Amino acid sequence: MGFMKVLLVEDDASIAGAIVDSLDALGWDIAHETAGLPGLQRLQAEQWDVLLLDLGLPDIDGIEVTRRAREVGTFPIIVISARGDEGDRVLALELGADDYLVKPFGMRELLARIRAVHRRSAQSAESGKDTALAVGPLSVDQRARRAHLGERELELTPKEFEVLAYLAQDPGSAHRRETILQDVWDMNWYGSTKTLDAHVAALRKKLGDARWIESVRGVGFRLQEPR
Repeated sequence: MGFMKVLLVEDDASIAGAIVDSLDALGWDIAHETAGLPGLQRLQAEQWDVLLLDLGLPDIDGIEVTRRAREVGTFPIIVISARGDEGDRVLALELGADDYLVKPFGMRELLARIRAVHRRSAQSAESGKDTALAVGPLSVDQRARRAHLGERELELTPKEFEVLAYLAQDPGSAHRRETILQDVWDMNWYGSTKTLDAHVAALRKKLGDARWIESVRGVGFRLQEPR
C-alpha cells in the first residue's frame, strides 16, 4: 500500500511520538493534534485517508469527536484508547468508527489495522456496483452509499450502511453473526457480537419497523420486507 495521509489526535506525547515516527518512516504524511477541537478543524480544512483518534482528550471527549468527524467525511476512523470497556467500544462504532484498538498495542498491529480499514474503504469506493439493491420499498445504492425507504432517505452511519447493504445483497437468507462481523468489520475485528447487535438495533429504529431485520435464533439475522 502506498502513500497515505493520516491525522492523529492524541494527547499522550510518548504514544503520539511512537506513532508519528512509525508512519513517517513509511513515507506517509502524518499530522498530529493534541486535542479534539483542533483535530476537527484539521479534518474540515484538509483531505485525509485515515483518522487515528484517542478518546481521553483534554478538551472534549473522543466519542464526541467521533460523532462530529463522521459528519465531516467518510474517511476511516480508528479509535485508539486505554478505555477497553465494551460500552465505549460499541458507542464509538455506533457513531461511525471503523475499528477500535485498546492501549497498549504494538505498532505492527496498528499498521495492520490502518491498512485493513483503508483497503475496505477503497474497495467500497471502487466496487463499481451501479445498481441499487432493492427489497420492497427499501433501496440501497452501494455506489452513492445512500439508502431510501420509499421517498425517505435513511440517515445511517458508515457501518450501519455496510451492515444494511450486506444483508440486502441476499434478502430472505439468514446470515451468521460471525460471518457478518468478519465480512463487514474484516478479520481484524476481535470484539463481541454485541457490537453487531447494537448496529442492528439502530437500523431497526431507523427503518421504523423491527420486522425488517429478523433475528434467527442460533444463527444471526435476515433482511426481509415486513408482511
